[in-house]
Amino acid sequence: MPHALNRRGLGLGLLAVSAAGCAQQPGPAVAQRGAAFLPDFADLAERVLPAVVNIAVTSEQSGEMPPELRGTPYERLFRNRRRQEVMGAGSGFIIDPAGFIVSNNHVVGNATRVVVALSDGTELPARTIGTDEATDLALLKVESRGALPAVPWGNSSVMRVGNWVLAAGNPFRLGVTVTVGIVSARGREIGVGPFDDFIQTDAAVNPGNSGGPLFNAAGEVIGINTAIYSPTGAYAGISFATPSDIARPVIEALMRGGRVDRGWLGVSVRDQAAEGGAERRGVVVAGVERGSPAARAGLRNGDTVLAINGERVDSSRSLVRSVAAVAPGQTVRVTVVREGRNQEIPVQVGRRPAQANQGRQEH
Repeated sequence: MPHALNRRGLGLGLLAVSAAGCAQQPGPAVAQRGAAFLPDFADLAERVLPAVVNIAVTSEQSGEMPPELRGTPYERLFRNRRRQEVMGAGSGFIIDPAGFIVSNNHVVGNATRVVVALSDGTELPARTIGTDEATDLALLKVESRGALPAVPWGNSSVMRVGNWVLAAGNPFRLGVTVTVGIVSARGREIGVGPFDDFIQTDAAVNPGNSGGPLFNAAGEVIGINTAIYSPTGAYAGISFATPSDIARPVIEALMRGGRVDRGWLGVSVRDQAAEGGAERRGVVVAGVERGSPAARAGLRNGDTVLAINGERVDSSRSLVRSVAAVAPGQTVRVTVVREGRNQEIPVQVGRRPAQANQGRQEH
C-alpha cells in the first residue's frame, strides 16, 4: 500500500527547510577529520537563524452537526457549544526588515489569531496580508520598533541534485532547529496543486517545520518547506520545498495587493503520448468551457497547442504555467495545429477561477 503524502503536522502542518549550494556559490566551511572532509554549517546557521520565526496560530473549529438537528431550534445551540479553539504551530522567515514574513497557507489560512516568535524570544501579533492556495503560500506582517533581520531570496533554478541544503523551522514546537541534507531531486509533482514543481531533499523535516526556509550554502532562500512523504506523519527521509522561483513572484504579488491574479483560457488538455519512441510536441485540447476566453477566441476540441506567445508548450504543466503568468486582460498568441496546418490565434486571457487551483486540467 503506497504511503500517502502528509501535509499536516503538529497543529497545522509540517515542512522541511534546506540550504543548498551550487557550483557558483561558496560552500560551507570544511573541517578535516582524519582523512575525511566534513562540511561545517555553524557560520551559515548563525547568519540566517535570526530571520527564522516560530508561528503559533489559533483557529476555530466546529463539530459536525447531526442531520436530525438541522433546521431545528437546537441547531444554533449545537453550533455554539461545538465551536472550539484549535491551536497549531508552524514556521516562517522574514524577507523584509519592515516585518514581512513568509509561511505556508496551510499554516495560517484559517487562523483567527497569529503570533510570531522572533529568534530573541519576542512575541508579536501578526496579520495576514494575503494567501495563495494554489502554491500554499502566505504573507504575514508584524509591527516592530526597529528593523528586523531578514534573509534574501536565492535562485532555485541553479540548484543541482547533490547540492547541500540547510532547513530551519520549529519542529514539534521545540523552537528554531536546523537540519542539513542535499537536494535529492527536482521538479517533483506530488498532486497537491496545479503548480507542483517541488525540490525534494533529505534534510529532516517534522511537524511544525511547515513554512520554514530552505537555504543554499550562501544563506539564500531557495525553497519553502511544504510537505513530506511519510507512512507515520514524522520524518522518513523525503521532504518537499516550493522553489523560490515560484514563491518569490507570488509573495511579491501579495505584497503589492494582497492577492495573486493568474491568467486563464478555459480549456482542458491532455498530453500527447509518444509514438514509436519519438516525443510529440504540444498538448491536445480535450474540452473548451462555454463562454471562456478560449471559446470566444475560437479554440476547438482537437486543436494541438504548440506555443504561447512563442514559448514552446510540451506538457499540460507548461501550458498552465505559461498562461498563469499572463495578467488577466492581456492578449496572448496561441499557436495551434488544426487539421494539419499551423495557426496563430489571439486570445484575451481571463482571470483564473479559484476552483481551477485544485487541479491542472482547466487552464
